[in-house]
Amino acid sequence: MRKLLVATKNRGKAKEIKELIGDFFDEVLTLSDFEGNINIIEDGKTFEENALKKAKTIYDLYRLPTLADDSGLEVDALGGRPGVYSARYAGENATDEERIKKLLEELRDVPCEKRGAQFVCVLTFIDENGRVYQTKGICRGKIGFEPRGKNGFGYDPVFIPEGSTLTFAELESEEKNRISHRAKAFEKLKRILGEIYNEDISSE
Repeated sequence: MRKLLVATKNRGKAKEIKELIGDFFDEVLTLSDFEGNINIIEDGKTFEENALKKAKTIYDLYRLPTLADDSGLEVDALGGRPGVYSARYAGENATDEERIKKLLEELRDVPCEKRGAQFVCVLTFIDENGRVYQTKGICRGKIGFEPRGKNGFGYDPVFIPEGSTLTFAELESEEKNRISHRAKAFEKLKRILGEIYNEDISSE
């Protein structure tokens, strides 16, 4: 029975990951399935460093195939900020609304044509033999002038992906999951898993 441990306590995220990577694993576990409280300090300077630290910490503890992700928003006019600090941009315990408010305030004098941005997702997968694989997905777009939409989370209400006039929070989840940074990272990971486990993903 092939198990995957996702470095999160969020069962919803585990369910989403199970759907995204197909049938490579019989069971997807989270940290909520184990006793104890693990607090991993995300002090890396890149998404790659943070995702690797999370994955290695959990793999070393439980020795199960492990998946961790780190993602965030990079805004051109802000020199790539908030980047790896996306979740802590307005303080450790800030709400999504507070983070969006701070972002829009920093961009209040920036015209539409200079509001380019991208969402980035880095996945780190460690297999049962301790081999490490990383994939990266990027979704380009721009930052709107006000929050719109009720779907999604984080900065979704102000991020308008290229080729759309709607924010991530206005898109149907199926459409967002087709074009998002996370979806692109998972597509690459699925190809790696297909090679590792000798499974054909062409029909998925």
